[in-house]
Amino acid sequence: MYKARKLVAAIFVAMLMLCVHAAFAAPAASGDLEKERVLRKLDEGAKNFHTTSADFEFDVVETAPIADKDVQKGTIYFERTAGSFQMAAHIRQLNGKISEKVYSYTSGVFKFYEKLTNQVTRFKKVSQYESYLMLGFGASGKDLEQKWEIKYLGPETLDGVKTEKLELVAKDPSARKYASKVTLWMDTTRAVSLKQVVEQDPEHYRVCVYYNIKTNQTLPPDAFALDTNKQTQVVDR
Repeated sequence: MYKARKLVAAIFVAMLMLCVHAAFAAPAASGDLEKERVLRKLDEGAKNFHTTSADFEFDVVETAPIADKDVQKGTIYFERTAGSFQMAAHIRQLNGKISEKVYSYTSGVFKFYEKLTNQVTRFKKVSQYESYLMLGFGASGKDLEQKWEIKYLGPETLDGVKTEKLELVAKDPSARKYASKVTLWMDTTRAVSLKQVVEQDPEHYRVCVYYNIKTNQTLPPDAFALDTNKQTQVVDR
């Protein structure tokens, strides 16, 4: 009788362990499958990505040592053709006031133009970060897998659009100095993001929201141009 009870107890413990294992292992396996599904759908969406324009709001938030927030609004453009990529963000408002600034990336050079000072700052050694600049706009699942550790956080609907939420941590330690973690809300069909949260550290982060998104339409001829003149000062960094 004693041996029988021991056998029943052993079977019960074994079954309990299987249940516990299933409770923890099944969601992880399911999460991995869902992540794979999302990334492969991004692969397909990226094949059809050529151009995108969108209005944006960038909220740059600091919580310490003094709470502060800058709100930038404007329009952003992306173009990816035949292996080349370029983008430009035209800032038109800063904290509700007119502010004309442009961030652009063309021909492997990142530029910052500020109309008030009539100065262009060029950063030439940033081509290795091109994949980070196209993050959320035209990047395929394979592109993301090369640079990021990826966690799938599930579906979420934004402005009536079903998105897939991804959490990214850069594999390159130097990139993590500028973005310790990035969360994306991706429209996988168009390979565009509707929202991004970029965390530099616990006290500094940026929330980027995109709306009026238009894909694969003709961009304005000056989408990637800077409104410079003969008096514009150019500084190389």
